[in-house]
Amino acid sequence: MRVLDRRTLNRAALDRQLLLKRSDMPVRDAVALLVALQAQENNVPYYCLWTRLARFQQQELTDLMNDRSVVRGSILRGTQHMALAEDYRWLRPLVQECLTRGRQAAFGRVSKDWDLDELAAEARKLLDGQVLTRPQLARALAELWPDRDVQALGWSAQAVLSVVHPPPSGTWNVGGATPFALAEEWIGKPLYEIGPAPLIRRYLAAFGPASVKDFQMWSGLRGMDAAFAELRPELRVYKDEHGVDLFDLPDLRIPDDGPAPVRLLPGFDNLVLAYADRTRLMTDEQRGIVCVGAVIKPTILVDGRVHGLWTLRNDRKSGNATLTVERFAPLPDERAVEDEAARFLEFAAPDADHDVRITSWSG
Repeated sequence: MRVLDRRTLNRAALDRQLLLKRSDMPVRDAVALLVALQAQENNVPYYCLWTRLARFQQQELTDLMNDRSVVRGSILRGTQHMALAEDYRWLRPLVQECLTRGRQAAFGRVSKDWDLDELAAEARKLLDGQVLTRPQLARALAELWPDRDVQALGWSAQAVLSVVHPPPSGTWNVGGATPFALAEEWIGKPLYEIGPAPLIRRYLAAFGPASVKDFQMWSGLRGMDAAFAELRPELRVYKDEHGVDLFDLPDLRIPDDGPAPVRLLPGFDNLVLAYADRTRLMTDEQRGIVCVGAVIKPTILVDGRVHGLWTLRNDRKSGNATLTVERFAPLPDERAVEDEAARFLEFAAPDADHDVRITSWSG
């Protein structure tokens, strides 16, 4: 059985993630390949696509949201993602256990006597044929149960009921209260349940080779050993340097070694969140800097590995946009980093005056 070292795994991940060379594929196809784009912050999905696609424009993703081809809602790990509407139809039921678990951890104490099926039914009635923001829905539910915590009502409804968040919420530079629409109404088709096998295959296509624990970390699903064991005869199996089984689709290649270009990954990029063992991308010490609690900071990849953090400050009042790179160590090619940062500023703040600064991370 072939043993894959960290550099080989790094190049495989970059290749699958369109980070060795920007792709010309349509935006819809890229969203399908990546399965779901992290969307807790409104501009992050756009950054994810810009760093992977050639000539990507913000309006392309916004158009897919407006025509309901792409939807935004709670999916992987119970957090906000964008996915194809057709994928949401089976993804959302598949990850329900993760959403239930997260709701219980956050609001279980204040809602221990609640009938969650009843809550879901009442929330569905309120959303039937209309869109309400989370605060509006919470207040309407509080009229039925005035003694209940309003915040817990709103977030619980989101967890127990399949909802999506219609645009313009979540589109480029648009924030505000999160709107809720019944998923089947917005998409125009019912949701349906399937087992984890299709998601495992999609994950391996986008992030493989990877272990069972890696898949569980990315998806939020638990107890997936049996599902992988069932699929094992149709998968290719490698080992990592510690003897852990790594699974992959049999027809996907492991790329040859070679250079990797500088790339900016936004905060919460799913490549960083895709593995329990993230040493293919960064050291354990760097992981402690990048991944702080539930926060995943924006990172810069140099030769395929994390070399620092970056932040964007876009002051629309002054018309200045500054991208600051905090390097962990001297960069092997600082000019390449400056050039990629300058290209990013043209995308993120085209009408501003641009400034790129490279500093040392100070802790």
